[in-house]
Amino acid sequence: MMNSAPETALASATDTQRPPRQYLPESFSVTDWASLEPYFVELRDRNIGSAHELERWLLDRSELESVLSEDLAWRYIRMTCDTQDAKRADSFQYFVSEIEPNVAPYDHALNEKMVESEFLPGLDQQRYRIFVRSVRQALEIYRPENIPLKTEISTKQQQYAATVGAMTVLLDGEEITLPRASDRLKSPDRAVREEAYRAVQQRRLQDAKPLDQLFDELVELRHQVARNADFPNFRDYMFAALGRFDYTPEDCFAFHRAIRETVVPLLDDIDLERRQDLGLPELRPWDLDVDVTGKAPLRPFETGEELLEKTITVFQRLDPYLGDCLKTMRQMGHLDLESRKGKAPGGYNYPLDETGVPFIFMNATSSLRDVITMLHEGGHAVHSFLTRSLPLSADKHPPSEVAELASMSMELISMDQWDLFFPDADELRRAKKTHLESVLETFPWVATIDKFQHWIYENPAHSTEQRHAQWTKTFDEFNQRTVSWKGLEGYKPYLWQKQLHLYEVPFYYIEYAMAQLGAIAVWRNFRLNPEQGLDAYKRALALGYTAPIGEIYAAAGIRFDFSTAYLRTLADFVREEMAKL
Repeated sequence: MMNSAPETALASATDTQRPPRQYLPESFSVTDWASLEPYFVELRDRNIGSAHELERWLLDRSELESVLSEDLAWRYIRMTCDTQDAKRADSFQYFVSEIEPNVAPYDHALNEKMVESEFLPGLDQQRYRIFVRSVRQALEIYRPENIPLKTEISTKQQQYAATVGAMTVLLDGEEITLPRASDRLKSPDRAVREEAYRAVQQRRLQDAKPLDQLFDELVELRHQVARNADFPNFRDYMFAALGRFDYTPEDCFAFHRAIRETVVPLLDDIDLERRQDLGLPELRPWDLDVDVTGKAPLRPFETGEELLEKTITVFQRLDPYLGDCLKTMRQMGHLDLESRKGKAPGGYNYPLDETGVPFIFMNATSSLRDVITMLHEGGHAVHSFLTRSLPLSADKHPPSEVAELASMSMELISMDQWDLFFPDADELRRAKKTHLESVLETFPWVATIDKFQHWIYENPAHSTEQRHAQWTKTFDEFNQRTVSWKGLEGYKPYLWQKQLHLYEVPFYYIEYAMAQLGAIAVWRNFRLNPEQGLDAYKRALALGYTAPIGEIYAAAGIRFDFSTAYLRTLADFVREEMAKL
């Protein structure tokens, strides 16, 4: 029986075989709803006569959920690897439109069966407290009339990836993706930077109206979902849906203010130093990524394979277990790293619940940013490995405040190993300084996106013009306050459209700032004692979602705290570390 706390011993990082199934046939695969439904019916109708049988039922349900989750994952992965392949898009869409809507009512019925069971009190209450809490929350917000609306939302969200994934620009006679074009913003030649910046913004502007229309439709649908579930707005609905038990919208607003008071002035100072170092009368948006000494952009690798090989070695140096995680992913072909036309934007680590070996997707173009992305997604991957042996599927999916702690901490605790990418001491210093600046820049950008989202869904009937004005106002509050936008005013109202979270995963963003604070604290502990700091990091991640956020952070030796005082302390620590470089 699962009547004790989950083991925090390391799950295997080298096993490429999925565990044997206990409920579904080994040969079973998801093809259509008709083949799936009998298993849901059996779980719904099964007689449960003891706490032991309830636990067995939970395991069987979890296995079915893991198989379904992994099948959807592969459909999504294949679609994002090639957004122009109609068959891949159709395969994903089939699951969204034909499988998920049929699963939802059964999922609700199984939740009811669990919470109404007379044997639920007989389970270990400490062990199941988080899972039961989440199930009760799901029951409270479930409405059958939202099932077709969520299907429609998922379909529309696909349009964003397809639209942005098809964007290219012509520079020097070559058609290149926007990530590759953006690499030119690091060129010492200011004219090259300006040309690339204007080309990217002009290309985005071509699809601005369709993307505005798409967003209008998403806002309307999301608001209806919230109203159906008896919430005044989609923001309040999402706080419930995301299981935000540990903080409120008012806490987010206080965090925004703390960021404005503590981090924004630090970045204003950094930008003023940048303008002076570059010898410019004014900074322009294309002057923010170039090396101030006029050196060429850092090129830490040439190919995706080189990026992977060096990252494996970085992880191996930190802890052989970490390196084994990436080696296993390489062996299984669970990586797609290089940017190319038709590939969806962004990067992600997609957990594969049944196999336990995740998939990393990104758009590498040989930049420092790509190294950070690889380390970031690698941190997520390690998290997946550390939780792969937890009994329930739900145990393996902590909230984003914890998931992003895994990834952002890895960016920082790996820095002492970056000589693999930058053997030249000066380049290594540049890389570290650039990244620490970006760590500070995380806070105002997150505050911008999060504050914007609150306004959007508090005012769901807003016009496109009002949205553009609100975005510009919010952007100017937190970002580039010493930068001149003269002559570029037409681009600024649309900058939010590059943030895929607004389209695909609404309200998943404030967690980045919360986790960034936690990551700085993890790094500070690691600097004091590397062995203890790394052990605490892994111990916390291995808990998965079997404890509240605060307890997971405490296991890592840090606080779940985003007060002004705590933010100032950790931001000052970053500035002190930058001064040492």
